[in-house]
Amino acid sequence: MVGQSDGQDIVQELEGLKLIQPDFAGAELDPSPNFGVRKDGKTPRFVILHYTGLETAQEAAEILKDPAREVSAHYLVHEDGRIVQMVSEQARAWHAGKSFWKGETDINSASIGIEIVNAGVLQDFPAYPLKQIEAVIRLCQDITMRHQIEQHFVLAHSDIAPDRKIDPGQNFPWERLHAADVGHYVEPAPIKGGRFFARGESGQPVEALQSMLALVGYQITIDGMFGEETESVVNAFQRHFRRHKVDGVADVSTIETLYKLLFSLKNLTA
Repeated sequence: MVGQSDGQDIVQELEGLKLIQPDFAGAELDPSPNFGVRKDGKTPRFVILHYTGLETAQEAAEILKDPAREVSAHYLVHEDGRIVQMVSEQARAWHAGKSFWKGETDINSASIGIEIVNAGVLQDFPAYPLKQIEAVIRLCQDITMRHQIEQHFVLAHSDIAPDRKIDPGQNFPWERLHAADVGHYVEPAPIKGGRFFARGESGQPVEALQSMLALVGYQITIDGMFGEETESVVNAFQRHFRRHKVDGVADVSTIETLYKLLFSLKNLTA
């Protein structure tokens, strides 16, 4: 039960988190009322990239400000490169939903969320304009520098919620971000023949695949059964790291790319 003094403290804390001036110098302000206090003293460790998945930027902005929708993001990046801040970086925006990465289950309290205007599946995944991607890079570079966020902790919404989300989609140019020291990426192995694993299979090789995906950071049950969950995680991995074929099948290219990724991540932390 929350006492009256506790309630007053919460109100005062929320008042202090209202967006008054931009955290990113190049951002316009369009404050959303949809935010809260970061829980358990957590600070940003991740940057999560989304696409809006709506017909227009205006519709996205209206939803991100609608109290009835209970959704928001810290930033909205328009197709022409304009950056709009909607929630203070000190506050907890409501963008990630039920999610997980490397043991963290309250991603909202531990992240900064960036919505990128793109219709996604509504228009068969349109390309992201260069100006927009350049703006996303500048914004991520600034955020990660100020909050000392590790480069490989710039993630896709589909990475942290592979059973629910596919954004920012397989057309998002992760390699361009990585070239600017934002996010992580390895050159995917070429598609070729050979043994593959798909839904319905089981055994030690599937368990090894699940263990490798868990090491990357994905939430996955290590049980040696290639079921719906494993297929969802393989799909998410492919959307980020092997984008030219996203089918949920762990073929030779997917597994070789996964090995390359783990090796490169090991070198980052060595």
